[in-house]
Amino acid sequence: MAHKESSKEPVRLLLVFVVLLGVCGGLLSATSSASTQDGRPRRTAQAVNVTPAATPTPVPTTARPATPAPARSTSPSPTPTPVQLPSTNNGTRAPLGDAPPPPRLKPKPTPTPPEEIDENYVVRVNTDLVNLNVRVIDRSNKPIDNVRQDDFHVYEDGVAQPIEYFGKQEVPITYGLAVDTSLSLRNQLQSVIDAAKTIINSNKKGDETFIERFISSDKINVEKEFTSNKDELIDAIDNLYLEGGQTAVVDGVYLAAEHVAEYKKGDDSDRRRRALIVITDGEDRHSFYTDTQLFQRLREEDVQIYVIGFVNELDKESGLIKKSPRDKAVNLINKLATDTGGRAFFPQSLSEMPDIANAIVRDLRTQYVLAYNPTNKARDGSYRAIRVTVEDGPSRDKRIALTRSGRSAGREGASRPQGPAVKTGNTRPATSPKNP
Repeated sequence: MAHKESSKEPVRLLLVFVVLLGVCGGLLSATSSASTQDGRPRRTAQAVNVTPAATPTPVPTTARPATPAPARSTSPSPTPTPVQLPSTNNGTRAPLGDAPPPPRLKPKPTPTPPEEIDENYVVRVNTDLVNLNVRVIDRSNKPIDNVRQDDFHVYEDGVAQPIEYFGKQEVPITYGLAVDTSLSLRNQLQSVIDAAKTIINSNKKGDETFIERFISSDKINVEKEFTSNKDELIDAIDNLYLEGGQTAVVDGVYLAAEHVAEYKKGDDSDRRRRALIVITDGEDRHSFYTDTQLFQRLREEDVQIYVIGFVNELDKESGLIKKSPRDKAVNLINKLATDTGGRAFFPQSLSEMPDIANAIVRDLRTQYVLAYNPTNKARDGSYRAIRVTVEDGPSRDKRIALTRSGRSAGREGASRPQGPAVKTGNTRPATSPKNP
């Protein structure tokens, strides 16, 4: 029995050796398959059964940079390049922020008119609008500057008018200084010059002034054309001198107001404030234009007239049916101011001139600009009475609105009388309608 057991021992060892050899062969085969699984496709599922049990996760496949396979071009994940991140179209949010809106074709912008027009182009404005410069004062004649648009009411011939524009901001002022340099003002000339300088020195940026001296109809001269240069204006004032002649107050005012009204008319600064300051004794002795023609002309323009009237030395004596020279002068000066929404001053002494000059400056600076579209569109040349009212203040304080009293609805193509012109020559005009 012992001999049989010993004879079987080599057989057992041989079997064990064969089994171990088979196991080692299987392990070597599995290892070889795992090392080459990224390089070629698997042919059977047998390697898949062995790989999880015997082979760890291959490190080389994650360690080396792999060349992307063609199938990755359809991957929804964004490319790491920052410039391409916002271009995804799958509705996902880009990691670096929302994608910008898609570009759109923009039409070529139309150039603004000033870039396409020549220097002689005139900007057209709504000529139907009627502009009003309105001063608001209290019972003590002090200006009020806190009035709202809703507090104003405009009437033309008693009919309420719609206010299309309202402003109280400072706008450039275009004004003229018309100075009577006839011998009747010999005692006041220096005070007149000082007052004129006070007004000129108050000019602000954008203001423009021209200076006219007048004596008779053939001596109405522009001493300085419109300018904003204060030094040139002061020089022109200093050069004023007296001269004899038959004083033509009406002609001097007519031509000066026309010059102010026509300056830069129709351009984009049509709402600039326009005014005329007249210094005279008010005694008209020989003018080409009549009073009626003067006020007809003033109704067609929006020019406020301020008058400093030295009337104290005029004759106070009057006849039975004839007013005294002084009364006539006072009436003319007052009508010039009230009809245009301006103001008249009658100094009793030369010491009042600085205060008068400052009052004119204050009035020009503290005004409201209103514009209304008249309900009566007829251009029949008729006179239209204008009235502006303003509601009382919060404490029931009385507030008074002052502006021009009316306008003329001028006829299309209507002609005007041709009289003397503002000039530098000494040519007397033709026959005067007052003295044929």
